[in-house]
Amino acid sequence: MSIENRKRILIVEDSAINIDVLLEILSPHYELSVASDGPTALGLAELQIPDLILLDVVMPDMNGFEVCRQLKFRPATQDVPVIFLTSLSDFGSERRGLELGAVDFISKPFMPDLVLARVRNHLDLKRQRDDLSERVAERTRELSLTREATIAGMAILAEFRDNETGQHVRRTRHYVRALLAAMTSAGGFPGLPDPELTSHSAVLHDIGKVAIPDGILFKPGRLTPEEFEEIKRHTLAGSEVIRRTESILGTNSFLRLAGEITVAHHERWDGTGYPFGLRGEDIPWSARMMAVADVYDALVSRRPYKPAFPHERAIECILSGDDRTSPSHFCPAVLDALREVRIEFSRIAANIPDE
Repeated sequence: MSIENRKRILIVEDSAINIDVLLEILSPHYELSVASDGPTALGLAELQIPDLILLDVVMPDMNGFEVCRQLKFRPATQDVPVIFLTSLSDFGSERRGLELGAVDFISKPFMPDLVLARVRNHLDLKRQRDDLSERVAERTRELSLTREATIAGMAILAEFRDNETGQHVRRTRHYVRALLAAMTSAGGFPGLPDPELTSHSAVLHDIGKVAIPDGILFKPGRLTPEEFEEIKRHTLAGSEVIRRTESILGTNSFLRLAGEITVAHHERWDGTGYPFGLRGEDIPWSARMMAVADVYDALVSRRPYKPAFPHERAIECILSGDDRTSPSHFCPAVLDALREVRIEFSRIAANIPDE
């Protein structure tokens, strides 16, 4: 085996005689580095992370137990197996070493066959753990991609049905991300969801519109009360889509947030929204931000039944109210965030126009 492919072992030992013995036993098989004290060992371990560390217990200034504690505390070296080298035979020392994370003990004076066997066995165990971790990580990546592809496919379905919906969900995703980032930065709002996860989940807020008849969804004029009741069903239809998706893929934070947003993004802070008439803090944070993003985008977008509002007029309608909306509809904390990111909203709307 070439030296670049050989496993690296760090020997930490303050006795020159013991170092020479270990070099003679191990050098034909492994790439070795040596430290004669704890601080040097810690530096070498981070400079070139070894596959295994042989660590003397009794050393001046910093003993092996303290070196092991620091190795296990540092992310770069916490998974490196440590075998203690000791002439101590009391069970208390062995117990302490194992509690600190060591995998084994080798007693002095060294027996070459035993040293080689212990080192080989623990390197094999590490290789198996690394292989298993990589397989688990790869499987996790595959599952994540499968879920993302499923969600993306659902969003594309809505876009095929109505391209305005496609551009609308792209813009609102970015609006929600901006609002949540501003609130996270401001602090003082416990329970805020993750900005990235929430913005990804937001793309499904209107998925339920695939269940609305074309004659109502694309009607150029104002809806009748009966037609508006039909439109309201998109929140419940979207929630059912998410629920059935969860029954197949399993519940996770992505789908949980998507479900919250889908069913509750038309709820209003004052309790006048739909489908359940939720009020105030009963409305999830994700849906509160989606409500502001959704109304803003509806105001600045041209539709067959209305012209597009200029950005500043849309912002003032939300903050101050007009015949379409009222500030009492929205969470006050989210309105404060809107004031902070109003310029960013304008840029998002300009960069993702309706086609």
